[in-house]
Amino acid sequence: MRLITIASGKGGVGKTCLAIGLAQALAEAGRPVTLVDGDLGLANVDVQLGLPPGPDLAAVLRGQLPPEAALRRHPAGFAVLPGRSGDAGLAGDDGAALLALLRALPGEVVLDLGAGLGTQQRRLAAAAGQLLVVATEEPTSLTDAYAVLKLHRLDAPSGRAGVVVNQAAHAPAARRVHGALDAACRSFLGGGVPFLGWVRRDAHVGQAIRAQAPLLTRFPNCAAAEDLRALARALLPVPA
Repeated sequence: MRLITIASGKGGVGKTCLAIGLAQALAEAGRPVTLVDGDLGLANVDVQLGLPPGPDLAAVLRGQLPPEAALRRHPAGFAVLPGRSGDAGLAGDDGAALLALLRALPGEVVLDLGAGLGTQQRRLAAAAGQLLVVATEEPTSLTDAYAVLKLHRLDAPSGRAGVVVNQAAHAPAARRVHGALDAACRSFLGGGVPFLGWVRRDAHVGQAIRAQAPLLTRFPNCAAAEDLRALARALLPVPA
């Protein structure tokens, strides 16, 4: 199993849309993929995908259902394990039960991690085979992305983490965002951080969210869709 965890520190950086797009891009590349909404308490993957109410992660974590009963197969080619919004009990969980569940899922697992730097988020980030820290050009996003990277170095010194710049105006802007984070990591954490990719600012993203459809399905040839596919290729193992 490869656990690919999408984190940001703060909300509002397009993390969930990126997680959905990455899951679909990996599925298009022939990988078996399960997208898990790990925002325990403020889940919205199901909303962005237009899924009707049904079995969810909360029922699985409470032992009411086996995981396979809550998995839903999306027409875009990946499975979805939806979360539940407004559940204070799940929001206060330390993440241990979810981590055990993630380890039991087959294939590639893309985890949309909830915003924040609590025990729950740190435990799940530390367990990732690849942590993607999402940042934008906003100064607050840079500060919070650095905080995620700093704690990940403490929690998983040998872990793999990299930066993905979202909603970037152009390639130089994305490189500047990564450069700022890389310089901070080199200065204060003893080593830089890889640049995994970037996704352009694209009006089609908002249109897909409003339509409650995956971006790569609704606008398969748009700029952001191309960038998500490039990110998926960068994460896939190199063939022998």
